[in-house]
Amino acid sequence: MAPATIMAGARRLVSSRRRTEAPRRRPSPSTPPKKLRPMSEIMARAKYAVVERADYSDIICEQCGSGERPGELLLCDKCDKGFHMRCLRPIVVRIPIGSWLCPKCSGHRRVRTFSQKRIIDFFKIQKSGDGKKKCNLNQDTRKRRRRPLVLLKKRRRLLPFIPSEDPNQRLKQMGTLASALTAMQMEFSDDLTYSSDMAPRSANQAKFENGGMQVLSREDMETLELCRSMSRRGECPPFIVVFDSCEGYTVEADAQIKDMTFIAEYTGDVDYIKNRENDDCDSMMTLLLATNPSESLVICPDKRGNIARFINGINNHTPSPVLGFYPSGVSWSGVVYPNGLLFGEGKKKQNCKCVRYSVNGECRVLLVATRDIAKGERLYYDYNGYEHEYPTHHFV
Repeated sequence: MAPATIMAGARRLVSSRRRTEAPRRRPSPSTPPKKLRPMSEIMARAKYAVVERADYSDIICEQCGSGERPGELLLCDKCDKGFHMRCLRPIVVRIPIGSWLCPKCSGHRRVRTFSQKRIIDFFKIQKSGDGKKKCNLNQDTRKRRRRPLVLLKKRRRLLPFIPSEDPNQRLKQMGTLASALTAMQMEFSDDLTYSSDMAPRSANQAKFENGGMQVLSREDMETLELCRSMSRRGECPPFIVVFDSCEGYTVEADAQIKDMTFIAEYTGDVDYIKNRENDDCDSMMTLLLATNPSESLVICPDKRGNIARFINGINNHTPSPVLGFYPSGVSWSGVVYPNGLLFGEGKKKQNCKCVRYSVNGECRVLLVATRDIAKGERLYYDYNGYEHEYPTHHFV
């Protein structure tokens, strides 16, 4: 009787199994052993902990070997080595907030190259009839020429940028911008963006500006919209983004640029300046200086932006635009001036400016050429055009 009982139990077990359940596989004896990762890869990805020292008096700069100017020494939170802010490449202008890693420990990202399709997708280029647009551009140019000379001299108007005629050259220009934005972990945006956790769009009203704001004229608004429509079609301004070991990413003219040419609009996230008082972003731009300081706004291109993010500023720390007097032996950009005279070369390099306008009642920041810019010349403007609070004394 015992065998019959065992068989009945076996039938019950078989019937309880689901029809769709696959049978369990036993591990094959021929399965190769799991490959272990090398220790160097494990240490590179391992989390690090910041350990405070009891004494930091022996810290020296790994670049210049000096322990002087301790107030400018940055300590890497991973290797605990010191670096002067001005010895780093690119130079660090402000003391970073939170943890900071040296160039070796941060592991700079590899510069990515973009194919034509990826460039079109990255910038969301729209396809449209080129012939009609070019015709409108030529008609607008003829209209400008017909205006009396007296009116042209009364107020200088914005000029639209002229894109490169070669489509491959335009793709190359956009590719350099896409690579720089990707390396900075940023998204491309040619507009001001508003987020729920920052300032709303209703806060960006030119009427809140302390003392008022100049209104963009109808002719200049047409130029602005013309340039924006060209950019949406992939007819970008003739600029390339290059990486300099000292200045970091910077912008060069890829063709001759005429005086008063529209270069770009400064874009990014809009936020209240009170929320960014302790922010270490080195590219914030004033958007609105309100009568009530709590309503003042800034543009923060740390997550989204365009080519304006990479145009560098001049060194305007010198008291006089021509020369300043400093203590004997002061070092500036690696050059020692024994007589204490420091010439203000920054103003000579400046070839564009940022201007805040009221456009349809909203504040906007436009970058405009202040003189003719030759091909291959780098673009610079004054970061302290409205306020003198940005630390530019480390700029080259």
